[in-house]
Amino acid sequence: MLKQHGSKRERGWNGPILFSYGFRPFFLFAGVFALLAIALWLAQLSGYNVILADLAPRDWHRHEMLFGYAPAVIAGFLFTAVPNWTGRFPVVGWPLAALFGLWALGRLAMLAPLPYSVAAPIDAAFLPLLALIIGREIVAGNNWRNLKVLVPIGVLGGANIWFHMALLSGGSADAPVRLAFASILLLIMLIGGRVIPSFTRNWLARQPKGAMPITFNRLDGGVIAFSAATLLGWVVLGASPAMAAPLALVGVGHLVRQLRWAPLRCLPNPLLLVLHVAYVTLPLGFLMLAAAAAFDAPTLNTAALHIFGIGTVAGMTISVMTRATLGHTGRALATDGAINAMLILLATSLVFRVIGAIWPADGWAVTLSGSAWILGFGLFVFHVGPWLLRPRVPPKKGVPPKL
Repeated sequence: MLKQHGSKRERGWNGPILFSYGFRPFFLFAGVFALLAIALWLAQLSGYNVILADLAPRDWHRHEMLFGYAPAVIAGFLFTAVPNWTGRFPVVGWPLAALFGLWALGRLAMLAPLPYSVAAPIDAAFLPLLALIIGREIVAGNNWRNLKVLVPIGVLGGANIWFHMALLSGGSADAPVRLAFASILLLIMLIGGRVIPSFTRNWLARQPKGAMPITFNRLDGGVIAFSAATLLGWVVLGASPAMAAPLALVGVGHLVRQLRWAPLRCLPNPLLLVLHVAYVTLPLGFLMLAAAAAFDAPTLNTAALHIFGIGTVAGMTISVMTRATLGHTGRALATDGAINAMLILLATSLVFRVIGAIWPADGWAVTLSGSAWILGFGLFVFHVGPWLLRPRVPPKKGVPPKL
């Protein structure tokens, strides 16, 4: 039994430290699950029947990355960020443990040889409950401007229900998968578009004078609004030729948006640079998707989805998880050799997966991509993970924090 440094409510929690703050269980087990899910997927591709769920292995793979891994990171982030937004105490203790348990039960239900009609409702319950809890905290804190984060979460929860209903009725899950991608990407546009320039500005303020990030303004809002409309069209139409031009415009819009954040000035700071690198895969994914639509190329479509999945979603989430863990456990906001290797491995995974998508006959590329992913998330679990199980490091007297 350990007590945690921090808010009064944290200090009042005498249970396991894992449930003393929302980022601890969700970040740790998001990493564990990411590692295990791709290990199982590679084993399945190699001919071993290890995915026992009552759905096609490909559907399981798509579902668990979008509706298993990503929601865990979103939950950990929001349970950490919302108290800062609202000034309220964080959700800790047994309520946090119960919600985490529901997420974990969903992962087990979706892997076990249960009837799909039994597993689906267990899995589908997590996201609506998460939205309800986060919404209650935002409303109770009168933090109305951040209610908009509930929209992508609600849409993601609806996409999950649609996914299950489509498969239970014998249909295709392609459209729900596109809706899931759309909701997660919009959340990254909203939150990433605020925290990346903010973190960049905070660090550059201590560096020699130069270009500074432009804060959120009408251009950002316009790009996000156009992105939302285009993504809605993509959900309905898929990568049809009619979507090529709008998707390309979205890609260019996000490139212009990011160039206003002074990304090149962040080269000396790997922990900050990786956020910019992860974000740039967002416009690259849209441009690849536009090419897939223009040339009716399924291989380019697969490449685009994996640019989004590995580059944007996994790249952004592992960067945010690492940065938040460092900051909230009292450690300096700086990388070390293991963290640098972790980030390089994830980038390697992306490169090989794009190669494997464009030239699908080369199965070795997919294997190397999955192996790099497993090694990268393995470093997160075994290097960063222990910090999530230990008390916050008390600040050293007279030593300023590294930024």
